Amino acid sequence: MAGGTHEDDPASDESRIKQVDITVSKTDDPTLPVATFRMWVLGLTSCVVLSFVNQFFWYRTEPLSLSSITAQIAVVPLGHLMARAITNRVYFSGTRWEFTLNPGPFNVKEHVLITIFANSGAGSPYATSILSAVKLFYKKKLTFLPALIIMATTQVLGYGWAGLFREYLVEPGEMWWPGNLIQVSLFRALHEKEKRPRGGTTRTQFFLIVLICSFAYYIVSGYFFPLLASFSWVCWLAPNSVLVQQIGSGLQGLGIGSFGLDWTTISSYLGSPLASPWFATANVAVGFVLVMYVMTPITYWLNIYNAKNFTLFSSELFMSNGTVYDISQIVDSNFQFDENAYQKYGPIHLSTFFAMAYGLGFATLSATVVHILLFNGRDILEQSKRSFGKSKKMDIHSRLMKVYKQVPMWWFHVILVLNLALVFFACFYYHETLQLPWWGVLLACAIAFVFTLPIGVIAATTNQAPGLNIITEYIFGYVYPGRPVANMAFKTFGYISMIQALTFLADLKLGHYMKIPPRTMFMAQVVGTLVSVIVYQATAWWLMGSIPNLCDTSLLPPNSQWTCPSDHVFYDASVIWGLVGPRRIFGQLGQYSMLNWFFLGGAIAPLLVWLAHKAFPKQKWVGLIHMPVLIGATAGMPPATAVNYTSWFAVAFVFGFVIFRYRTKWWERHNYILSGGLDAGTAFLSVLVFIGLQMQNIEVDWWGATPDSRPTTTMLRWAAYGAFDRLAYCRKGYQNMFTWTGIVWVEIRSSLSISSADFPGYKGNRIYFTDDNRYVNDQVEFRVVSFDMGIYDLDDGMIESPVPGYGGHGKNLFRPPPIWVMPKAY
Repeated sequence: MAGGTHEDDPASDESRIKQVDITVSKTDDPTLPVATFRMWVLGLTSCVVLSFVNQFFWYRTEPLSLSSITAQIAVVPLGHLMARAITNRVYFSGTRWEFTLNPGPFNVKEHVLITIFANSGAGSPYATSILSAVKLFYKKKLTFLPALIIMATTQVLGYGWAGLFREYLVEPGEMWWPGNLIQVSLFRALHEKEKRPRGGTTRTQFFLIVLICSFAYYIVSGYFFPLLASFSWVCWLAPNSVLVQQIGSGLQGLGIGSFGLDWTTISSYLGSPLASPWFATANVAVGFVLVMYVMTPITYWLNIYNAKNFTLFSSELFMSNGTVYDISQIVDSNFQFDENAYQKYGPIHLSTFFAMAYGLGFATLSATVVHILLFNGRDILEQSKRSFGKSKKMDIHSRLMKVYKQVPMWWFHVILVLNLALVFFACFYYHETLQLPWWGVLLACAIAFVFTLPIGVIAATTNQAPGLNIITEYIFGYVYPGRPVANMAFKTFGYISMIQALTFLADLKLGHYMKIPPRTMFMAQVVGTLVSVIVYQATAWWLMGSIPNLCDTSLLPPNSQWTCPSDHVFYDASVIWGLVGPRRIFGQLGQYSMLNWFFLGGAIAPLLVWLAHKAFPKQKWVGLIHMPVLIGATAGMPPATAVNYTSWFAVAFVFGFVIFRYRTKWWERHNYILSGGLDAGTAFLSVLVFIGLQMQNIEVDWWGATPDSRPTTTMLRWAAYGAFDRLAYCRKGYQNMFTWTGIVWVEIRSSLSISSADFPGYKGNRIYFTDDNRYVNDQVEFRVVSFDMGIYDLDDGMIESPVPGYGGHGKNLFRPPPIWVMPKAY
């Protein structure tokens, strides 16, 4: 383990972990006011704003996520302003109700509690994806109340048993939670008195400058010139070449040479690159290269699992011929799996990249367990013995915390009982909607409870926390197949309850380091979580009602940002694990059973690194190979795309390696503040653009308004629309159906084979297509947004000039007249 230890001397002020010893203050002032008026105002405001912004972005193609660090930095000037501007008058003086709105200078303990509130709004709850899957993808009814119950209970249930593990995961000095030290460092930096250096800025001034610049720039990259989000210049070299588009596209291909000059592109899926240590960045980069530039081309061009029938990069579910699988065909009237219909309609197929992504997920899980046992097992065992043993020694921080009243255990019991009662009520009263039996709730809670302690020990000592999402859906998919909502709910209760328990414990440790009264900390965590749940659901409900065809890529305009990539993957997982079930996909009845060998491969990989480390102890770089991170590098793909990774690597290299090594002082002073300012400015303007422009249907229409495009015409975004691979399929599937005079018209819902002899002016053995003409009035009236039509020559594989008779106004568009609709993701 990275942290060194000190001897167990109860009188020593030194922490046993070196990093903690040099980072965390060993003093405390119990008289500092904590639960102040400004703490409540700024805390609840931060919680509401972050919850709204993160849920708002969740449905967008580049789902920027604001972390609590953004609020942690932003509230500092506001806190000091309130301390100077608000009256210090004392109300009800001399009574037990005495209070004041301004107890004095803004202090670090208030700041910590505000950040805890903000942390409740960081990210988006897993349960919102259940809401999206049911209402937007399955298009089934889900009312507000059961959705709110699921949302609230999955977020709070884990708190109920977190209290049982405080003694083991919070109080011992060996359980040091490395991730908290970043925030501790930032708190200390923001509250140290500083003078503006000559010719420079204070930290607050620097933050405001970055925020304003980020705010101003995003109107360009996010509205007027979205091409900056994915600049795929390689595609321009041969815009009509299938191979070049697959190689160069940053959104639908391998992304070689692509990059983004937009902060949402850079930070959406991997988080801020400014917060990633170079060691972790290097592991992710190597993993990405191996998966994207070695495994993917090999599996695709060797046609593994019939890869060429499907798109190169897609999370869609397909039929064997490459068309999108219509899930509604295998769902019966009770919202359950219809086996007879499945036998008639055919099995589900995955793009080879998506299938391999699941295999890598299996490998990551086993690699994490083996890596922790080999590289950290002895340290964890020794620290656990000290933590759980009868002769536990208190470090300086535990001794300082003894002056505060602890949270009584019955508070945790009340939370647990109330949440279980609510869940059981929802499962019984809304059984047709949720499908989850009562015993499924208990099984999910049992899995989460059992894993909280061992994974908590791992997280508290190594900053690595293996996820339970794949295991939970795998288990319940075998135990209770055919019910997609039940599987989603089970996965959420079994996985997120544990994550929330660990988040709660990590926050308690942060309060432990910063000497926050435990009862006040408990209050901030619970209230912040409940407030954020209400905001999350209200925001989701509002967006679902105000954005037509939200998440439906077959009906959205081509450049729409409301494609919900993360929810799309969640929905696909519900079909794979819940509706159809793992037995028919990855089991003995499925064609992807060989992927289970990835579990073994993942377990072997860290063993090889460990053996190499033992064989060559002087080679320090060998010990830096972290196989769980390397194998799991592309865990976010899909929905993340190649340009998200390539752009993230570039920025992470500059700040995490170059500036950190050669401009260390600048990095220490400005790095995290720069990250927070970029997040805040981008998020605030994005919301303003949506409300002020996009909700009013004020759009820009030019070649730069489309990511992955080129100046002369919109680049043919084949990988997303499936056109390249559909063309390949049509060539393979239709060549024997017509003579050398045949023509195929390719559409999203239909294709038509005709004879060119019947239509003068049309060439034979061609596929006529369009890629982004847009609906105006369902399937009757059309508005031509751009004129990307073409003819695919089956002889030489080239794309020729547009359809004869096409004059740019759409009047002669239908010769012959097929059902002409906008191709989207197949």
